[in-house]
Amino acid sequence: MRTTPARRRTRRALAGAGAVVALLAGTLTGCQSGGPADPGERGSQSAPRWNTAPTSIAAAGDSITRGFDACSVLADCPEVSWATGNDPAVRSLAARLLGDAAVPERSWNYAVTGSRMADLPGQLTAAAAHKPDLVTVMVGSNDACRPTASSMTPVAEFRSGFEQALAQLRAASPASQVYVSSVPDLQRLWEQGKDLPMVRQVWKLGICQSMLADPLSLATGATARREQVRARVVEYNEVLREVCGKDALCRYDGGAVFQYPFAADQLSRWDWFHPGKDGQARLAELAHRQVTAAEPPR
Repeated sequence: MRTTPARRRTRRALAGAGAVVALLAGTLTGCQSGGPADPGERGSQSAPRWNTAPTSIAAAGDSITRGFDACSVLADCPEVSWATGNDPAVRSLAARLLGDAAVPERSWNYAVTGSRMADLPGQLTAAAAHKPDLVTVMVGSNDACRPTASSMTPVAEFRSGFEQALAQLRAASPASQVYVSSVPDLQRLWEQGKDLPMVRQVWKLGICQSMLADPLSLATGATARREQVRARVVEYNEVLREVCGKDALCRYDGGAVFQYPFAADQLSRWDWFHPGKDGQARLAELAHRQVTAAEPPR
């Protein structure tokens, strides 16, 4: 049967109207059920953004963050701490971000010399009471620095401790950002001081024996022990990276501290192992660069 011009015009009109209805229906359905473009828009609006200019800082960790052996022998020196110190020669992270005048009232240091990962949950709970914009974490050296390599903290235990610490912080202060420093390369620190007779005598007092015992020995056992300690530090850093990476407001330093080539003149003049003032300044510089970067290190 032949179609008349009038019928063809009617069919075209109905087809056009149907297309419009279908288009409108699809648009409405997409808005109501979360179409392809919508989740991305909502995600970008709801995803927390890293604040590159925090106005309050709490620090957690061990002897490095307490400035141990940086000013005098066997003593803390928090005024030169890379995180919260007020010594102008160091220009701590807090001083760089907040300004010198604000450091005493807007920064808090809960690090404790000798601390291990097991101590971090308590420190972060104390830090959370201030609802700080930023919390710095540098811990793990003492988990590797044990009397023997066999007594180092197991990796699984290290992981569970870090997960617990972050969970407690999130429960108490959900909006606090966390900057996590990698554990330093302890083997490199051994290399800097092992050839100095005075340093070897100091190390005999009990500093990090898993790495520093028999510092001049190149025997198979001693070499294997040092390599075992270094490998454990690498594993700890991988844990820090992985666990931190699951938290939208946590930023790992990408291994910056582990990779930093500390020289002898940046270490404590008393033990050639802990950072001296210059070493603390370098840590502050690294942290400031990472915290103020628009994107996390890759």
